[in-house]
Amino acid sequence: MAHTFKVNGTTHSVDIDDDTPLLWALRDNLGLTGTKFGCGVAQCGACTVYLDGKPLRSCVTPVSAVVGAEITTIEAISGREAEAVQAAWTAGDVPQCGYCQSGQVMSAVALLKENKKPTDQDIDLAMNGNICRCATYARIRAAIHSAARSLEA
Repeated sequence: MAHTFKVNGTTHSVDIDDDTPLLWALRDNLGLTGTKFGCGVAQCGACTVYLDGKPLRSCVTPVSAVVGAEITTIEAISGREAEAVQAAWTAGDVPQCGYCQSGQVMSAVALLKENKKPTDQDIDLAMNGNICRCATYARIRAAIHSAARSLEA
C-alpha cells in the first residue's frame, strides 16, 4: 500500500506494508541511512527522528502512523540549536564509534529547543533512553552544556 509523508521537506510516497517501521522506510526506501537501527524495541535511541518536530523512535513506529506527517532526520537537522550541538560535539570529541550519535544529536537538539539552560537533571531526563555503547555520557552532557552556553551569545 502507498503511504505518503514528508521527509526533510520533500513529500514521498512509498509502497510498503502498513506495519513496516518508519526506520526501514527511511533507510531502505528513501536511502536516508543516517538514522540507525540499534535495538528494534525503542530502547536505545539510535533510530530517533522528529515527527512534527518532536523526537520519536522510528524503529517501532509503523509508516501507517505517520501518513501526512512531517519527518525530520539527522540529514536535515538545522537551526541554531543544531549548529550549537554539532559544534560542541566536535569540540568535545564526543563520539567514539559514532553509531549512536545521530540519535544522541537529535535528542540533544530537541532538548535545547525546549530548554535553553538545561541542568544536569534536565539533560539526563531528555537523554534517557539514548544508549551509548562506548559510554561517552560525561562528554555528551558536557557538550550539551557547552552548546547551551553558546546559544546565550
